[in-house]
Amino acid sequence: MAWDLARDFAVTAVDVSESNLQWLAQRNVATVKADVSDAGELARVVREASWVVNAVPGFLGYRVLSELVALGKNVVDISFMPEDPRALDGEAKAKGLLVAVDCGVAPGLSHLVLGYWYAQAANLERFTCYVGGLPKERVLPWEYKAPFSPVDVLEEYTRPARLRRNGAVVTLPAMAEPELVYIPEVGTLEAFLTDGMRTALETIPIPHMEEKTLRYPGYREKILLLKTSGLLDGEPVEVSGVKVSPLSVTAKALARAWQFAENEADLTVMVLKAEGFFAGERQERSLFLYDNFDPATGLSSMARSTGFTATAVLRALVAGYHRAPGVLVPEVLGQNADLTRFVVSSLRERGLAIRAEDL
Repeated sequence: MAWDLARDFAVTAVDVSESNLQWLAQRNVATVKADVSDAGELARVVREASWVVNAVPGFLGYRVLSELVALGKNVVDISFMPEDPRALDGEAKAKGLLVAVDCGVAPGLSHLVLGYWYAQAANLERFTCYVGGLPKERVLPWEYKAPFSPVDVLEEYTRPARLRRNGAVVTLPAMAEPELVYIPEVGTLEAFLTDGMRTALETIPIPHMEEKTLRYPGYREKILLLKTSGLLDGEPVEVSGVKVSPLSVTAKALARAWQFAENEADLTVMVLKAEGFFAGERQERSLFLYDNFDPATGLSSMARSTGFTATAVLRALVAGYHRAPGVLVPEVLGQNADLTRFVVSSLRERGLAIRAEDL
C-alpha cells in the first residue's frame, strides 16, 4: 500500500519492526520505526498526515482507529477489527472526516460489489462470497501459508459466523457447512462459513447473504482438531507459574510454520454470486477475481489484492467520488456506481484478473 500510494502522494510508512520497513526504505519510501499501540507515538507519527491507512492487526484495529478519529484524521482501514467501527460515525461526521473501513479484498471489494449489485437490482435476493488466499505449492502438513497476521487468521476460525437466512440474521460456528467448490484456475477447494459479512448484515436488507473461506481440502479438519483440543482458546492458563493463552502460543508456533519463504508464490481467488431481479427479469450476477504472486516486485497476491483495493478506495475518496463525512462501510460506498467502477478499473490496471458481466 505504501509503495503504491508513493506513486502519487508523499507517504511515510510506520512499523514497530525495522525489518518490515527495509523493503520500502530500499524503494525510496520514507519510513519511521514506532509502536503505534502507544497513543503518544501514534499522535506523533501521524501529526502531518492528511490521510492514514490503518493496517494494524485486528485486535489493535478499533483502538488505533478511534485514536485517529480523535486526532482528526481521514482514514482508510483494513485492520478487520472485531468491533463495529460505526460507533465512531457521530464523531467522524462532527469533525468532517472520511473514515472508510473494511477496505481489503474481502471484506472490501466483495462488499463494494454487493452494494453495486444491490443498487442496480430491483430486488436482490441472494449474495454469496467465496474467497481465499493460498500458497500455489501444496506442502504438507498444512498446505497453507499466512499472508497476514496468523492471529487474525486464527480468529476467523474462532469468531462465530454471522449470515442471513430467510431474512433473519443467523449465527453458526465458524467453519460450519463445508462444501467442495471447483475453480478451473485452482482445482477443487473446500469452502466453509466465516464471519465476513459484517456490517452488510444490517445495511443491505436482502434475504440470503453469506461468506465462505476457501482452503485446500483437508485443512479444515486440522484446524478443528486444534479447536477441539483447546489450542485456540483465548482464556489464559497457567504453565510453570506463567499465565498464557493457548491461542497466543498456537499463533506463535504457526507463524513459523505458515511463513512464506522469500519469493514463494501464492494466489488469491474470489468468486461473488448474486441472484435477483435486474431490468425486470430474474438474473444472476457473478464476479471472478484471480491473482498471483508478482515476481517482478516480490509482492504476494494477497498484498496486491488487499492492498490495491485499499489504495484504490483512498484515491477515489481523494478524487471526490464520495464527499459526505462519517464512517463509510464498503457496501454503502459500492452503491455509488462510479466509485465501484473506479476501484475495479484500478485493480485491473495493476494486473489483477477480474471478470464480471457488468463491471
